[in-house]
Amino acid sequence: MSVAGVFGGFVDKFPMGAVMNKALTLRSGQQHGQRYIPMLIDRVTSGELDPSVLATHRVGLEEGAEAYEVFSRRADGCVRAVLYPGR
Repeated sequence: MSVAGVFGGFVDKFPMGAVMNKALTLRSGQQHGQRYIPMLIDRVTSGELDPSVLATHRVGLEEGAEAYEVFSRRADGCVRAVLYPGR
């Protein structure tokens, strides 16, 4: 499990037992999204960046369970599945 964000203080009632039982590895890091969001939006708007390449699979909403399974197994080169209603 990875957590990226800005530190928000103490986290109460964190299920450490479940983390240990599932043998999860926790990693975290500071991420200053608010600093970079305006610049990234400008670059996407100008066409300098194309975030659509991050979506390796595009499926209809009804195919969500199958898309999650493909993503979970990293099958078919799946990095990110995007679900579209009515597709």
